[in-house]
Amino acid sequence: MDFSWSKEQLAVKASVIEFAKSELDSDVLARDESGTFPMDLWKKCADFGIQSMSVPSQYNSSKQNTEFLSAMLSMEGFGYACSDNGLSFALNAQMWTTQLPILHFGNEAQKEKYLPLLCNGSMIGCHAMSEPNFGSDNYNMQATATKCDGGYMLNGNKVYITLGPIADIAIVFASTNIALGKWGLSVFIVEKGMSGFIQHPVQSKMGLRTVPIGELEFKDCFVPEQNRLGPEGSGVGQSMSCLEWERCCILASQLGAMERQLEECLNYARKRKQFGKRIGKFQSVSNRIVEMRLRLETSRLLLYKVAWMKENGQNAMLEAAMLKLHLSECFLESSLDAIRINGARGYLSEYEIERDLRDSIGGVIYAGTSDIQRNIVAGILGL
Repeated sequence: MDFSWSKEQLAVKASVIEFAKSELDSDVLARDESGTFPMDLWKKCADFGIQSMSVPSQYNSSKQNTEFLSAMLSMEGFGYACSDNGLSFALNAQMWTTQLPILHFGNEAQKEKYLPLLCNGSMIGCHAMSEPNFGSDNYNMQATATKCDGGYMLNGNKVYITLGPIADIAIVFASTNIALGKWGLSVFIVEKGMSGFIQHPVQSKMGLRTVPIGELEFKDCFVPEQNRLGPEGSGVGQSMSCLEWERCCILASQLGAMERQLEECLNYARKRKQFGKRIGKFQSVSNRIVEMRLRLETSRLLLYKVAWMKENGQNAMLEAAMLKLHLSECFLESSLDAIRINGARGYLSEYEIERDLRDSIGGVIYAGTSDIQRNIVAGILGL
């Protein structure tokens, strides 16, 4: 495996970093405190071409093709330069859990209808699978899609849906045949304004406050047959594919955030003095920084490996689960170390250090909890 990057790839990453630093990294503290989603910045990202990175040129607004490894490198750079982890998470969520399923499983009419609008920022999409009684046990969902004249009647509730309260479309999983269990699951593109589609208000949460999350409700919601994504009963296959891609992609920006954390902690440890010497000279501080660097490097290697495997069409279910587990746990641990290194100032919101810790906790829950990732790895290993 070649771990080098071409000049072109590094140039794209550098341009993303420059864009994010100059356009996206102001007023993050205020947005976090108010829980405000920056719609203007979302549109700026679309104009720059961020959302287009997961979609081929014939369907995106930038008319540029970004190969997958370059997209991962670019989103890593995005997380490094943009301290708004909520915005990073929102972008990755739409790119990899809404746009990619339409690209992989949609027909030509669906791709042409939705992908350009998602890429140019005039439409926002979400992925709706989790339910009130079925989170990790997601194949036992209770939402149903009953066949009727011209389409389906959708009923059920979806919870913890990233971008759900403001989404223009939702990729919704529901059962079209309860008797078949998980093999009876199908997928639908539900549009805002469809009768019986209810988007509940934004829910408050401890971290990632700038990305809206909430509940979706379907009460006799009629969905035309042309809005079914893929054939009936293809929900499990789509879900497995989506989760593998999501676990590979959605944390790339967290890797960049970990690099930013490390640089900031290094700078502080070199300047801050206590007992007549720089605090980096104290082993308790230097050891934490070494651990942060080790977590960064091991996470980077796993991310690049999984991205390389997906770029080359290889199955990466095991590797993606290990990546999701390792990177999310590393970001959590490094965020806690960053607070300890900075001491009291790390605990105060005004220094924008504690926010990473609050944001990192979500990473060990969404896209499959750390415990679920361990179960997946154990199962693949034959345990």
